[in-house]
Amino acid sequence: MAMHGSAVLTIVLMAVVTYALRAGGFWLVGRFALPPRFETALNYLPGAVLVSLVVPAVIDEPVAGIPALAMTALGMRKTGNLFVALVGGVFTVWLVRQVTGG
Repeated sequence: MAMHGSAVLTIVLMAVVTYALRAGGFWLVGRFALPPRFETALNYLPGAVLVSLVVPAVIDEPVAGIPALAMTALGMRKTGNLFVALVGGVFTVWLVRQVTGG
C-alpha cells in the first residue's frame, strides 16, 4: 500500500498543530493563577474522558459492555488511575467475548 505525499504531510501537520495546542495550553496555564472552580473542573476531566470512551461501547454491545462498565468503574474507584480502569474494562470485554463466543 503506497502512501501519498499529501496524506503524510497532512498527518505530520496535524501532529504539529496538536502538539502546539497542548504545549501552548500548558504554557498558558503556567502563566496565570487558576480559579479554584477551574482547578476542580480539571480534576474531574479524567472521569469525563473515561465516560466518553466507555459509554459508546456499552451502547453498541451491552452483553460485554455492561460488565466492562462495572469493571471500569470499580477500577477507577479503587485506583483512581484512568489507564488501569480502561485496561480492566478492555480485559473484561475480551473475557466476556471469549466466554459467550461473541
